[in-house]
Amino acid sequence: MTDSDTNLPTIERKLGLQIWGIENMKMVPVPEKAYGTFFEGDCYIILHTKRTSHGSAVDLHYWIGKDSSQDEQGAAALYVTQMDNVLSGNPVQHREVQGHESETFQSYFRNGIIYKKGGVASGFKHVETNMYNIKRLLHVKGKKHVSATEVALSWDSFNKGDVFLLDLGKVLIQWNGPSCSIAEKSRGLVLARSIRDSERGGRAQIGIIDNEKDSPDLMQIMKMVLGERHGELRDAIPDAKADELQKANVRLYHVYEKDNDLVVQEIATRPLTQDLLQHEDCYILDQGGFKIYVWRGKASSLEEKKAGFTRAVGFIQAKGYPSSTNIEVISDGAESAMFKQLFQRWTEKDETQGLGKVYTTGKIAKVEQVKFDTTQLHARPELAAEQRMVDDASGEIEVWRIEDLQMQPVNPKTYGQFYGGDCYLVLYTYLRSGRPHYVLYMWQGRHASVDEITACALNAIELDKKHGDEAVQVRVTMGKEPTHFLAIFKGKLVIYEGGTSRAQKITPEPAIRLFQVRGTDEMNTKATEVPARASSLNSNDVFLLSTSQVCYLWCGKGCSGDEREMAKMVADIVSKRDKLTILEGQEPAEFWEALGGKAPYASEKRFQEQITHYQPRLFECSNQTGRFIMTEVVGFCQEDLDEDDVMLLDTWEEIFLWVGKASNTYERNEAIASAKEYLKTHPAGRDLATPIILVKQGYEPLNFTGWFNAWDPYKWSDGKSYEEMKNSLGEMSAISEIKVDLNNISLNKKTLSMTSLAGSSIASASPEYKSHLNHSDSNSYSNSSTYNSSPSMVPNGEGIYSREVLMNKTVDELPEGVDPTKKEYYLSDADFHDIFGKSKDEFYQMPKWKQQNEKKQCGLF
Repeated sequence: MTDSDTNLPTIERKLGLQIWGIENMKMVPVPEKAYGTFFEGDCYIILHTKRTSHGSAVDLHYWIGKDSSQDEQGAAALYVTQMDNVLSGNPVQHREVQGHESETFQSYFRNGIIYKKGGVASGFKHVETNMYNIKRLLHVKGKKHVSATEVALSWDSFNKGDVFLLDLGKVLIQWNGPSCSIAEKSRGLVLARSIRDSERGGRAQIGIIDNEKDSPDLMQIMKMVLGERHGELRDAIPDAKADELQKANVRLYHVYEKDNDLVVQEIATRPLTQDLLQHEDCYILDQGGFKIYVWRGKASSLEEKKAGFTRAVGFIQAKGYPSSTNIEVISDGAESAMFKQLFQRWTEKDETQGLGKVYTTGKIAKVEQVKFDTTQLHARPELAAEQRMVDDASGEIEVWRIEDLQMQPVNPKTYGQFYGGDCYLVLYTYLRSGRPHYVLYMWQGRHASVDEITACALNAIELDKKHGDEAVQVRVTMGKEPTHFLAIFKGKLVIYEGGTSRAQKITPEPAIRLFQVRGTDEMNTKATEVPARASSLNSNDVFLLSTSQVCYLWCGKGCSGDEREMAKMVADIVSKRDKLTILEGQEPAEFWEALGGKAPYASEKRFQEQITHYQPRLFECSNQTGRFIMTEVVGFCQEDLDEDDVMLLDTWEEIFLWVGKASNTYERNEAIASAKEYLKTHPAGRDLATPIILVKQGYEPLNFTGWFNAWDPYKWSDGKSYEEMKNSLGEMSAISEIKVDLNNISLNKKTLSMTSLAGSSIASASPEYKSHLNHSDSNSYSNSSTYNSSPSMVPNGEGIYSREVLMNKTVDELPEGVDPTKKEYYLSDADFHDIFGKSKDEFYQMPKWKQQNEKKQCGLF
């Protein structure tokens, strides 16, 4: 096959996932039912398209099975290059190696990835699913990203720390290692249910072994298959993951040809800047050997663009990196969020400032503070997140200063005045749904002692305990106060550079002080003390110069009337002297004398700030092994927050730490340290003073939940825990007899306990755990002993009806066998997507109330 042979199948321009296998060097579509299952002897091509605020984002992957042939691998790489051309060079391309897939790839398969033995090239036959003569053992690994590998049917394959799934066709036995976490057990059960529903038509039975002594019947079945176990099980081997220090070691190389030789020249290390990338060239970015990026400039030659993967593989070999190292090939102008964040500053073509903010070029104007209607915050949590607002700032405030390492109440008359030599605790209480919620700010002065900063954190923990451990804790570094912190002081926030607010002040206050005032209303105003020198002035702002005789209000040429009004309010706080307003250029001599004489100062107008342009990222944090390791969850949703997790949400302007109720004490206590480590090791050289916000499960504020699509506030009370999921497998009476056919051996056990083994006709499988095709939600059929809930089993044999037969119909008008509470199940995939604008899989991942609302709107309720 040559480059000119575009033997590509028809590629649909549609949202979602499309997968092809390589068979006889041709691309053959994989049925949607089999998505997430990969044969180790094959190669696959995966195309994923998702809608973004700027249109759509396309990712193109080729996946290499560990037993696939070189020919197949070459064919897959060539097809990806051809598809890239067809898709106008827009996709981000990825090379994925079995067992080492990127976080982006793993995010497509929420139920987990299954590796199966066999494949076309290996000479083995693909094992047919939906058959009952199966006997295999799956080793299940991972908490956030789950994969199951087929291993030898032997006790030697087991270890204490992982989940193993013995698949016998009609029976699936989940064996949980004694060191397994709840999340690993839950993910294993989700995978088992997915196999039952998608591969066995829902008619297999699932048994769970948490403790071998409590499950003698299931253990007997396992011993019949695996034989008696001799000796101790081995300990789990931790995954070899790259830590954050390794990922922070970024190096940029210029790649070019000279006299038919390929030259790779190192040009920069961390921190990288965007101007290093020239449009005429191609570059390799090495992220500590963890991942290799190839960046292709717009004006580079076609040959250079096509050689992206080849060059990356050659680079990996030359560096001695593992052949499984991830490769991502990206085009100039279509960079992934992960790539952009490896640079200190990243601007789009219509921007003139750094990542995090969008600025329009050439438009020089005064900075405009964004005004918004605070009454919309509860109705639109995404607005709360975007504006960094918990509520409308109308709650109650209490302030304490740390004095002699203890909390000392601050006089309410001086609320809003913070001194750089002190630390403060600010407790903000507001009502939501009729009950109090708390935000606890820990303000750390620039000149406070280490002991005071430590005492501030310890007192915050005690104060939090007094309020039922429900407070959202926010670490605030002086000068980096969040928006909501400004708002709660109603325009009266004053930050003094040094000194203290204690009664016994060691040093006298300076006679002359200069304050820069920024803000247009009570919600966004702050006065900050700056050095009392002329060079501190800025034409865009209002400054207050407090002397022993008078307080000057100096109004720069670029300030607005609103800013002048707010400055007058602040002036009464910083000085009791007479106020004198002066305009820039009309200053009296005494003004300059107080500042030590005239000097040059900033007089250029600022660029107008437009919109936040940053993609939030969610990570699972772990530092139990002594190494700081983070696992990214791509395309995250509320379901990714597990009770035994500590998760980090990076929105660039702040870092949220979400702490699950069942998270272990070590990781909970180390959460803040983890966040600081994350900022310190970030390849883009992040500001270490970025606010860190500690959020507890069940007490999430709006400015956190707004980053999640369709947040369900009842999830923690309504969502099923692992134990509930497990028990739901056995809601009915005990099975009187179970038969497992193992090499013509019939095992009969009377009244096998339903807590261990349950038939799927009575299993409660909630829609979020369903696989891609039409699967039953068998709750509604729990009183029936026969399996009749799947649409594939309805009388017409297909289980699919046209929309006209199902929409806006009463119970009597529906075809026989159609469940009136689940009409949408019986639509074809195409009709379903056309009506709801999403796949069935995406639909069932939504909260129940949202599903019902959409069904009502579409006439399918």
